[in-house]
Amino acid sequence: MTTYKLVTYRANKEDRAGVLINDVVYDIQKITKEASFVSMMGVLAQWAKAKKALGEFEKTVLAGKGKAQGIALKKAKLQAPVLMPGQLYCAGANYSDHMAEMAKVTGVPEGPNMKELGERAWHFIKSGRSCIAGPGAKVKIPDACKKMDWEIELTAVIGKTAKNVSVDKALSYVAGYTIANDLSARDLMRRPKNPPTSPFHMDWIGQKCFDGGCPIGPWIVPSDQIKNPHQLALKLWVNDVLMQNSNSSQLIFNVAEQIAALSERVTLHPGDLILTGTPAGVGMGRNLFLKAGDVVRMHIDGIGELTHSMA
Repeated sequence: MTTYKLVTYRANKEDRAGVLINDVVYDIQKITKEASFVSMMGVLAQWAKAKKALGEFEKTVLAGKGKAQGIALKKAKLQAPVLMPGQLYCAGANYSDHMAEMAKVTGVPEGPNMKELGERAWHFIKSGRSCIAGPGAKVKIPDACKKMDWEIELTAVIGKTAKNVSVDKALSYVAGYTIANDLSARDLMRRPKNPPTSPFHMDWIGQKCFDGGCPIGPWIVPSDQIKNPHQLALKLWVNDVLMQNSNSSQLIFNVAEQIAALSERVTLHPGDLILTGTPAGVGMGRNLFLKAGDVVRMHIDGIGELTHSMA
């Protein structure tokens, strides 16, 4: 079984795809001689080929036979693992503990969830290129926002074109998993001049789409290293205070069900990211929000830790 991780790192003012083995980052394009593997999107576009080559390379390194020169992880400048993803599909209201939390805040009685009602998973889209931020990023809170919220999310990275896939085969389309923070400007989510009954009352772009609004990383862990994506502990701290502490077993629609549902509507492509939902513990449930200078740290079992700050 492989143990390597996929990273994007900056070298000579250029962002390049890398593979992390034993705390050393190796340039994927250089070790494979595959020109398109210079970027993570290029690696994901030919994931089956890249996966085989990286597995073989790791074996040579671990056997002490590798001659490639790498960069120590502590000296590498890691970027978001996928800098320019295809689409960012984000699951809403998809953890049972978070649903209970939000029902209490909004004063709405807890009822059957969408799965229990026979509905499909529900997703919105975040703007990809502008929203993406990497490890250690300083994310500027939009000037108009006073209620910036945190949301840790297990994120599936698509590695194979998927259209009308079945639930039982859906996970085979996942190249790997990473961590995301679906930052949310809660006070920009409504347009008050439109009545609540209006279809234009909600402003999803205002709430979800702003520069740096989706920190991801610090790397992608290949899916064959995650035995069960539905049994992973998720934790988020703000300034070392634990805010979210849950498990992906609380997912209402699991990862496979989400991929299957999305692929019925639209073709999923390599490099698309699926943020699978956030558990209880968000700021809105406590009327406590992020401010400039706050440090957000996230941990998901089997993946690692992602940290960023607010500005």
